[in-house]
Amino acid sequence: MKCDFKKLTLEEKIAFLTGADAWRTSSANGKFHQVFMSDGPNGLRMQNDDGSTKISTAMPTLSLVAQTWDKELAYLDGETIANDCIENGADILLAPGVNIKRTPLNGRNFEYLSEDPYLAGVMAREYIKGVQSKGVGTSLKHYCGNNREMHRFTQTSEIDERALNELYLRPFEIALEAEPWTVMCAYNPVNGVFASENRQLLYDILRKKFGYKGLVVSDWGAVHSPYKAVRATLDLCMPCDERYAENLKMALEKGYITEEDIDFCVGNILNLIEKTKNAKKKINYTKGDRHANALKIAKGGMVLLKNEDGILPLKDGGQYLVAGGLSKEPILGGGGSAFVQTDYKQTPLAHLLKDKLPKAEVEYSGEPCRSRGDCNRVDVQGAKKSYIKAFGKDAVIIIVGDAHESESYDRVSIKLDPEYVTAIKAMARVNENVVVLLNAGSAVDVSEWIDDVKALLLVGYAGEAANEATASVLTGETNPSGKLTETFPIKLEDTFTGSETGDGFSEWYNDGVFVGYRYYERYGIDVMFPFGYGLSYSEFRYDNLKVEKKGYCDFIVSYDITNISEKDGAEISQVYVRDVFAMVVRPEKELKGFEKTYLKAGETKRVSVDLDFRSFAYYSTAYSKWHVENGLFEILVGSASDDIRLSLCVDIELPDDTQQSQY
Repeated sequence: MKCDFKKLTLEEKIAFLTGADAWRTSSANGKFHQVFMSDGPNGLRMQNDDGSTKISTAMPTLSLVAQTWDKELAYLDGETIANDCIENGADILLAPGVNIKRTPLNGRNFEYLSEDPYLAGVMAREYIKGVQSKGVGTSLKHYCGNNREMHRFTQTSEIDERALNELYLRPFEIALEAEPWTVMCAYNPVNGVFASENRQLLYDILRKKFGYKGLVVSDWGAVHSPYKAVRATLDLCMPCDERYAENLKMALEKGYITEEDIDFCVGNILNLIEKTKNAKKKINYTKGDRHANALKIAKGGMVLLKNEDGILPLKDGGQYLVAGGLSKEPILGGGGSAFVQTDYKQTPLAHLLKDKLPKAEVEYSGEPCRSRGDCNRVDVQGAKKSYIKAFGKDAVIIIVGDAHESESYDRVSIKLDPEYVTAIKAMARVNENVVVLLNAGSAVDVSEWIDDVKALLLVGYAGEAANEATASVLTGETNPSGKLTETFPIKLEDTFTGSETGDGFSEWYNDGVFVGYRYYERYGIDVMFPFGYGLSYSEFRYDNLKVEKKGYCDFIVSYDITNISEKDGAEISQVYVRDVFAMVVRPEKELKGFEKTYLKAGETKRVSVDLDFRSFAYYSTAYSKWHVENGLFEILVGSASDDIRLSLCVDIELPDDTQQSQY
């Protein structure tokens, strides 16, 4: 820090602790550069002073980025968005979000990465590296326990110590390896104390235990008591709060806080200001490059969920019908602070398919749904015309979507609107080769119609390159390689939380560590599509698993993957660990490593994944720390959580004084 902040007056220091306006930090009477913070995470959502929104590159949502399971693409995503930030003068991008997808009803799941803490943390870490490589800061959020939008301002997340550490803090801990410039506290209380005032979370865990050295900023309007926030080591309250100065002066007079408490926060703000003055802020991607990057990521994150009889990829020379208004204007992302204003004009999917399949006949029908906001008003006559056109076609491609995902509210159902279901079933009655494209940012109940269709492609919220990426996958130009980062249940009632939302005051996380695939496996509940699942136009074989011991709890897991098809493709292999005999209840298995491997037809590559102490540990509430029990652990390598291809056991033998007595 170049400036001695102790030369500032007390009034100037207090003014530093809240924003100058909606997006900027204080200048302390013109003495310092004002840091401009702006929304993400799926592109820059920057508001002008007049309330208008700047045009930016609409990148795929983080839900789709995670589905790539590709660390390099996560980095590229962050780096690309940083270019828009530099061009528009944003110093801090308010992203990424790593909150766990505990319920598929969460309206903001499209902004988050996974139901699994390891995967969420790793992908967020690489995204942060990408953004900050360009001299733009990030804000890791929402710390923590913000796992639904309903009642987020008032409802406390009641989380036990073990679940808090293993699931809800773990992705933050991993992402912190990238040293984000800021961490954003959540709105909600955690165990009865607002996150903005929770010293255990902000100081004892984040700063002391995790070693975080950066700035903690509030979510916009999350501070209830300014002096309690300062006492908890929340540095910056956003946006501008006019009561801040008066409240802090009163607290100083009464001894609730000290000037040293204020100095601590001011120091972190000044350090942030210094970080924003760097030579890295150079644009390396043109607007065209940014769109190309968005397209590359979108292609890598689409997930092929069903492909009966090999109906995909579409064959040149066939006769096809593209139905649905969303094929012209797909849903690019969810609503709220993550919405990005783009000026990119979509080319209709039917036109793109025709360009890529010049010998094919591709026809378009605007029914049964014309656009995102028009899904509930179906033209009956138009729908009948669509069904007539569908008869005799080699395939009918229907685009359906969930337009109910947004910040500030949760979904009330995970089913599609009834009009969509009716249309899918009606099309299937006149043509057995129905291909459904699912435009959604979170899990959807497909049980009512999945048996009626030949193929299902999770397009996701793919950003401004949605139609281009979709056409590329449908025609086989791109071999789908994305995999699910959240389980698709058969129905909402199969999830642990079901339709429950809490009572507005508190929500008890009595599922403990059994969230997502951990829950379904623990209780033997069938799912529609499991965690880590995704099909390809290629086939892959796994062989030759070896586990090399490097230390007490350090292992190198290696195995071969062979592309046994005639088409180049990519396979996401997943490494899980299972504690065979545990003294505490543990999940059946937990993800501890993954790699995305690109393989030419017939090619074999050796894949290596490192495992360490934390790969085998659980959080012991008896010891208040991470603990590994001696004994057998199974190393499981697979293509999905329910598709384990290889396994080996290792025997861990830590010194006796680290172990509790056993039977």
